[in-house]
Amino acid sequence: MNRKYIVVVIVILAAGLAVVALLKARGKGADSGDEEAPASLVTVQTGTLQLATLHRYVTGYGTVEPAPATAEQPAASAPLAAPSAGVVTTVKVVEGQYVEPGDLLVELNSGTMTAENAAQEVARQKQLYAQQNTSLKNLQAAEAQLALLRVTAPLAGTVVRVGVKPGQAVDLTTVVAEVMDLNRLAVSAEIPAAAAGDLKPGQAVELRTAPPVATQLSFVSPGVDPNNDTVRVRALLPAGSGLRPGQFVPLRIVTAGHTNCLVAPAESVVADDSGQSAIARVQGDEATRTPVQTGLREDGWVEIAAPELQAGDRVVTVGAYGLPEKTRIRVATP
Repeated sequence: MNRKYIVVVIVILAAGLAVVALLKARGKGADSGDEEAPASLVTVQTGTLQLATLHRYVTGYGTVEPAPATAEQPAASAPLAAPSAGVVTTVKVVEGQYVEPGDLLVELNSGTMTAENAAQEVARQKQLYAQQNTSLKNLQAAEAQLALLRVTAPLAGTVVRVGVKPGQAVDLTTVVAEVMDLNRLAVSAEIPAAAAGDLKPGQAVELRTAPPVATQLSFVSPGVDPNNDTVRVRALLPAGSGLRPGQFVPLRIVTAGHTNCLVAPAESVVADDSGQSAIARVQGDEATRTPVQTGLREDGWVEIAAPELQAGDRVVTVGAYGLPEKTRIRVATP
């Protein structure tokens, strides 16, 4: 009985010693593994710093409309009202017809005179005046009477609207026709006042149509519309722009431009908790965090500045956010 007890004790002691030895061996293995284990690799994608030209824009939407009057030219659109009350006798034009200044558009009869009789009286007075048998005043009176019964084109352009038909009664408020010079159009837009501080005439404007149209600002309102807190701007369009009055178009106004500046892919520029922007510059198999100053942004590129950076440097793009200050990397093919 005592012999069996002794054997059991010996077995238990041997097992305990074996366990202790195994634990020590594992501990040593783990310690040596910590010293010899290679640093982990972070898989990233990279891009290249470049030299480029970037711009700052104010964007908005505008409406194509006839160009307003200037010191050199009248307005490009002329809605024409009846010169007197009467009845329309003849409509000489149709919508879409091109007319020259002075072309007859509409004739009227008044309650006391027909256009035909008025025209005959002008012809008679001209003949008498040539024979020195009437005064200039009489001739001018006859011409004024005829003018009250005729609507003529005040400018060269296209008839875009005919508002009457023969037999229709009209008065001084009736718009009988409208003529527009379709080669003199403008785009007008309302820009939020908060974004309009840098706007001034002469800045480049890009209409983002198909095809795009390039022009420049011709007018920036000095005041803010209190109803919607916007500033009205206008740009004259080049002849043959292909745009139509009333068309709604997206546009952007160039307010700044930097040429030949160092730019980085936008996804490579990250910010830390303090707001400091940085990129991870690739050198061999390591990426090092490099603080940068940022500037203009356009089309997926960001202007950057740092003394140690230059065009051609590789930087981390995918995987840049949260990357340690210096870490080993493995570049993956996108």
